[in-house]
Amino acid sequence: MGNSSTKLAEKCSLLAKSEVPVVASSFKLVSKNSERIKEDDLMKFWGSQMDPRLAQYITNFLFGPLGSRSPVVEFQRFAELYVFCVRGTIDERINVLLCSLGQQPESESTEIAYPLIKEYVEAVVSSYMRAIRLEGGPQYKSWESRGFRIVKDCIQKLAESLAYDVVQQGTQKVTRADAERWLHKNPTFLKMLEHVFSHLYHYRNVKNASEAEANARKSIIPQEALQSMLPYCEGLQYVPDYPAFTDLSQMLFINSNLPGTLQNKWRFLFSSQIHGESFSTLLGRIMDQGPTVVIVEDANGYIFGGYATDSWALSPNYVGNENSFLFTLRPKMRCFPSTGYNDHYQYLNLHQQTMPNGLGMGGQHNYWGMWLDSEYGLGECSESCTTYKGYFQLSATKKFNIRNVEVWGVGDKPVKEDEGEDEKSGVRSILDGNADSKAMLKMSGREQYSDGYREEPKD
Repeated sequence: MGNSSTKLAEKCSLLAKSEVPVVASSFKLVSKNSERIKEDDLMKFWGSQMDPRLAQYITNFLFGPLGSRSPVVEFQRFAELYVFCVRGTIDERINVLLCSLGQQPESESTEIAYPLIKEYVEAVVSSYMRAIRLEGGPQYKSWESRGFRIVKDCIQKLAESLAYDVVQQGTQKVTRADAERWLHKNPTFLKMLEHVFSHLYHYRNVKNASEAEANARKSIIPQEALQSMLPYCEGLQYVPDYPAFTDLSQMLFINSNLPGTLQNKWRFLFSSQIHGESFSTLLGRIMDQGPTVVIVEDANGYIFGGYATDSWALSPNYVGNENSFLFTLRPKMRCFPSTGYNDHYQYLNLHQQTMPNGLGMGGQHNYWGMWLDSEYGLGECSESCTTYKGYFQLSATKKFNIRNVEVWGVGDKPVKEDEGEDEKSGVRSILDGNADSKAMLKMSGREQYSDGYREEPKD
């Protein structure tokens, strides 16, 4: 057939010039140089690259639903799947969803059961996590090489967090209007959908492709299309097997809710498992570090936390802005953005007789959205919090015991104007986690190690 796939692609008005070699090459490999693709051939080629449920949805779109299924698919339909999923309009993506679920996309009165939508979303999320694992990009490797994994249960929770508000309250039926509204406000799912289908159409099975075709993959892949939504993990290079209590789906969930300018990199600052269970050590490692993500696990296994927009600093006043949010990762994944009702986003104080001593986010004194007491190990989450929209109690019980705490700086570390002068004069704060005086640490019962500070064991 020679260049038949390329000729078909060039005649397809849907494709942009840069997309022609991508879709043509994929079609040529799967069709085995013919003008049509068989269902079995497609599944053999793509099957290992995605969740089996998504494979079934794709065959429904390309070959038709059971009962009226075509044995082959031609180039035009194959190209439509790529264009609609990678850069299609909301309407086109809904058409793909409806066809994939065996529905008629032309009908405005179509109603879909919520569990079907949820399973479709889960299939896409699972395929996305599989894609970034198979691609093995630098972001994924920076986490995986330090002990972070992809856990099936967390994938399901991430999918549920993306799909739960597709239905109107009190119903389990999803209309086309519901789906349009949902997709418009769900950029994370759209990015996942785009990435999954970019991955599939760029995939080259080395057994079936020539060496030249396999090598050509690098020259066709648009890096912006396959860019991972995971941030790059920095600061764990000396901790080869980090004791992670979160998985990559959870980190991706938090990261997707951060401001776009802070989503590229996370800087490891503190872990109670590595640096010890000490509030002073926690402060020494998180102050003056710019925006941070605090993650807490309570003794009942609930995992939750918050995004703090400002550097942590000791003060009797609240700081932060409306980009701050609280979140929960287990037993559910939810994000609670600012209500704008008050500005009680961040609070940090210590050694005060008339003010609370500890770290708090949201609510008010003694009624915190999330509170970590300066007496390390104790915390509190109130039943309600006016600072954050949709909030519900994050911990298993209002007052809780801490099992783990982790803090990450997000984005680049801010450079203070007087930092250079302080370094020249030798001025250092006892709370500077990078340059504590060893003598003062010794006096306070702490010791410096290569990976941070720990409490000295008591006799």
